[in-house]
Amino acid sequence: MLKVHGLNKSFATPEGPVKVIDDAGFGVPEGECYALLGPSGCGKTTTLRCVAGLERADAGRIEIAGQVVSDASHGVFVPTHERPIGMVFQSYAIWPHLDVFGNVAYPLRVQRPRVTKPEIASRVMHALALVGMQDLAKRAATRLSGGQQQRVALARALVRRPALLLLDEPLSNLDARLREQMRNELRDMIRKVGVTALYVTHDQAEAFALAQRIAVMSRGRIIQEGAPRAIYGRPATPFVATFLGAANVLLTRLEALCATGVGMLALDGNVAATLYAELPEGCAPGDMIELIVRPEDIEVLHSSPPETRNVLPARVAWTSFQGNQCECGIEIGSALLRATVHPAQELRPGTPVWLRLDASRCVAYRKEN
Repeated sequence: MLKVHGLNKSFATPEGPVKVIDDAGFGVPEGECYALLGPSGCGKTTTLRCVAGLERADAGRIEIAGQVVSDASHGVFVPTHERPIGMVFQSYAIWPHLDVFGNVAYPLRVQRPRVTKPEIASRVMHALALVGMQDLAKRAATRLSGGQQQRVALARALVRRPALLLLDEPLSNLDARLREQMRNELRDMIRKVGVTALYVTHDQAEAFALAQRIAVMSRGRIIQEGAPRAIYGRPATPFVATFLGAANVLLTRLEALCATGVGMLALDGNVAATLYAELPEGCAPGDMIELIVRPEDIEVLHSSPPETRNVLPARVAWTSFQGNQCECGIEIGSALLRATVHPAQELRPGTPVWLRLDASRCVAYRKEN
């Protein structure tokens, strides 16, 4: 449904041109929700704006539903209103002088060829029903809550029956509780309608909840693409690992290679404190290895277990009760790790503990000089 190939875009600055999209490419099959995820300034919104026709790419090709809408090398550029898209903006862009019905009907009233009034009424009420707003069709836009404005913006985007739905951080203006509620509703609505969607966000929880596939972006490039569970569990780089939620980064030295492709790693130069983890190709004894382990993959024990593999003596530095879990800082030599435990497990600062790391969940990278 959407194909993006070799996309490049630069903006002029007083210091010279700055490349915000660097040879980006991806595809979204029909009916899938695909998320562009990354920090501010990574190029995700500019990529979406190029797909929408709100920006002209310097190079590359964009195809929507079999139609080439942008091809810089051949001078092709289809204007936004002629592309088969619907768009939900971060600010919602609700017209304050129109009621709910008028806001949703607007794209159809300016569409060419013209849509008849009975058809407009039917399609508007259907779109409002999809978002649960059919009973508020005559409510003034100025009397809508943030969540209701978001629903109206979504209905307006769907009323044209677009081949592709574009969403630019549509939940960022909502408070935390409403954001979580609307995230779940939006996911259900997208899947119910079956529309293909391109979703831009900096919030990994949103991307995980909504998208079947995610592209993590940094400095204009797609660093890793895949299903949420796959990229969270096996991040391709330390950047991806630390951006997708909390992650501990342990600097270790490779002491020896095992026949199984697993390495014996020494922490802080102390060979007695060893870890075992699967290594990337090309590692040799003496290499510095960055070991990534999530807080939830660390088991905190009050006594030393019989099995000592990947078990490290440590000390509790601090604890933070958070209701459904307790987060704690654990010192191992000069390293400080974050771990999460059940709230019923009592840990006090200064208490000696043992940490057991799940070797299958650890990800190792060879540290570059």
